[in-house]
Amino acid sequence: MTDLERRFITARRAAIAADYPNLNPCQREAVLSTEGPLLLLAGAGSGKTTVLIHRVANLLRYGRGSDTEELPTPVTEDEVSFLEQYAASPDESQRPLVEYLCAVEPARPWEVLAITFTNKAANELKERLGRMLGEEAAGDVWASTFHSACVRILRRDIDRIGFDRSFTIYDSDDSKRVIRDIIRELSLEEKSFPPREVQTVISRAKNDMQTPEEFLEQWTNINDWRKIRMGKVYTLYNKKLREANALDFDDLLWHTVYLLQTVPEVRDYYRRKFRYVLIDEYQDTNALQYELAKLLTGSARNICVVGDDAQSIYSFRGANIHNILGLSKEYPGLKIFKLERNYRSTQNIVNTANSLIAKNKEQIPKQVFSEKEQGNKVQVISAYSDFEEGFIVSNRIAEMRLTTHCDYNDFAVLYRTNAQSRVLEEALRKRNIPYRIYGGMSFYQRKEIKDAIAYFRLTINPDDEEALKRVINYPARGIGNTTLSKLIERAHSQESSIWKVISDPIGHNLAVNNGTLNKLKIFKDLIDELRYEADKKNTSELAETIIKRSGIWGEISSDRTPENISRQENIEELLNGIREFCALREEAGEEQTSLSDFLAEISLATDQDNGDETEQDKVTLMTVHASKGLEFKQVFIVGVEEDLFPSAMSKNSEREIEEERRLLYVAITRAEENCTLTYALSRYRNGQTVSSPPSRFIKDLDSRYVDMPVQTKQESPRETISWNRFRYGKTAQNFPMERRRYGSHTCTETIRCSVSGQTVD
Repeated sequence: MTDLERRFITARRAAIAADYPNLNPCQREAVLSTEGPLLLLAGAGSGKTTVLIHRVANLLRYGRGSDTEELPTPVTEDEVSFLEQYAASPDESQRPLVEYLCAVEPARPWEVLAITFTNKAANELKERLGRMLGEEAAGDVWASTFHSACVRILRRDIDRIGFDRSFTIYDSDDSKRVIRDIIRELSLEEKSFPPREVQTVISRAKNDMQTPEEFLEQWTNINDWRKIRMGKVYTLYNKKLREANALDFDDLLWHTVYLLQTVPEVRDYYRRKFRYVLIDEYQDTNALQYELAKLLTGSARNICVVGDDAQSIYSFRGANIHNILGLSKEYPGLKIFKLERNYRSTQNIVNTANSLIAKNKEQIPKQVFSEKEQGNKVQVISAYSDFEEGFIVSNRIAEMRLTTHCDYNDFAVLYRTNAQSRVLEEALRKRNIPYRIYGGMSFYQRKEIKDAIAYFRLTINPDDEEALKRVINYPARGIGNTTLSKLIERAHSQESSIWKVISDPIGHNLAVNNGTLNKLKIFKDLIDELRYEADKKNTSELAETIIKRSGIWGEISSDRTPENISRQENIEELLNGIREFCALREEAGEEQTSLSDFLAEISLATDQDNGDETEQDKVTLMTVHASKGLEFKQVFIVGVEEDLFPSAMSKNSEREIEEERRLLYVAITRAEENCTLTYALSRYRNGQTVSSPPSRFIKDLDSRYVDMPVQTKQESPRETISWNRFRYGKTAQNFPMERRRYGSHTCTETIRCSVSGQTVD
């Protein structure tokens, strides 16, 4: 290689790097490294999303240009000089020529698969790429969740494994109803076999790629009668889904993995299609997602995963931290880039979080740092009871809002369990502090919306049993539970679907009178009519037709009560959403958008996507799990006590204790400016007051960065109340104490307490 060629290679990489001036050196190096397996170990607040987006942009602009020694023929002095000059002083107007000289096999947008864990994150990635590269290029990138990507793959090739491409997707409620019906069918007690618990067990089995037969064999060998019965439910559940040509969320992943494992031409097609695979939040992947990633990458192994083992907190959903911890074994030659600079939090908050997570044994070592101001120490506050804890938090929010000029939106209160919110809500209401509970009922969970969607599903797939059962008598058409039970019995006994029985009741020996037969015929004719319209109308027109002819619109517009007006507005918004969806798909170049495409899209909404997005100024209350990926200026973490945080269910397992510690790490790192941990020495549980020692995790915190309570020994809640055991900022606050419980007695008087050397009444 000549000196000129060496200069060209150096100048090319420098010129490409000059396009990313706002990245720190480690971020930029991660963006420029394009080939082979990569792990971006992204500490909390390290700007991983920015790195991911810039990496996709670099692949589309320059391909392998920043990561290869391949040379154009010939290399000229003018070209080298131009690139050297550009690297020293970038000029946006010269970028097209730079891209021409530096690009080596740039990726086409559809050759990049970027997996995120929420639709919101996928949309953000596309939006930011659109601003960098243009809407057309960004729109063709496969940026989606695992489930959305699997839907696209299955719509194309699921017939290879015995399903019809018109399959419907059962959401969690649909699945639960099927399971509840099976529990009754098997004469099992619902109290002994709660549908939600059985659903969780089946989901875990599917995520572990365990068939019903394998599940039954496992538990039969150890004679676990309860799990054996769950295995029978699992067997029937899978059978019913197959009969309904339906898939649940877990099936979307499982069937995609099975498809790629068993049909080589399909697997080879996607390996050729996706030159680069990028996966965000890799620490949260389960067995199916891990296997899917392997199947899609192929021999090129151009996979880039982004994650942080210190933020692996979803084992209850099947996430396996060893997917990221053992990545180097799966992908030899793995390059690891540690993104350790935290852009979110003050130094004291970052150092506190580091001191906590350092106590975990299972981790990839890294040292997150912040170059922001030192900031206030993390506060640890002790309260005598959960009631006092609530008032401390509410009073401190009120104080800080005045002293720091923050909005209520800047505050978040995080808790380990949902049950803790009641006391906090009470305290906030008494201080007239507005609040929201993150993750309320989403739009698509409202009754009128679910009814409309059920009709949509039936129009596409009349064998969809759950959709049919939901609306067969809505609006009321005289088909009662007795008739429905007979339909279900006939369908199951003849291994058919309910729709097929309705279509030919005589042939299926359905024992009903002529009046009922006529009502069933009216319902069948309605669905047949809607299916006929589906072939003639576009998606938005079809949706509107279904709403009107099904009788839903007539039902909710029969009077002008506030409730019905709200329902009408929701239906109108649903139709608006369908129109917008179709318009966006058309802009993206889709030739045709079907109603099934829209249903697939809304079925894949995650809890993270369903948060309160209103502009109202409110304090946010949420579980720590729900806070993942969010940030707030002021954060309170309540209930940091033994048997609560860490959970009592984790205390006998070191692995689970480590996950609980990671969970607290996530909570602390949500804070930008101030972080406060609180614990109560007594807590009202199950109708009685119980002692609650401070969490073991408080001892893990480095005292250099933490302002601990003045006194930490546990006292009985029956003792005389003097609150000088904890420091509470620099100013005194009033704590209303009406009818607060202490052991077996009630306190009705205002409490006189000492706070940071000041006395208040």
